[in-house]
Amino acid sequence: MTTNTYTVTGMTCGHCVGSVRSEVSQIPGVTDVQVELETGQVTVTSEAPIDVEAIRASIDEAGYELVS
Repeated sequence: MTTNTYTVTGMTCGHCVGSVRSEVSQIPGVTDVQVELETGQVTVTSEAPIDVEAIRASIDEAGYELVS
């Protein structure tokens, strides 16, 4: 298992959290996604390392921006 934490900007409510969680969860190999609205932290657990560009694309699709 691999766990990485990213910072996402633009989330302002529970709907935002759900959108990010939903999009990132669709990446093959992702087993868990935790989103902290207050800090903008998104923690992704996966079976193997996930390319950051796949994470970025999913967050972009949800309408938010990955900053780190």
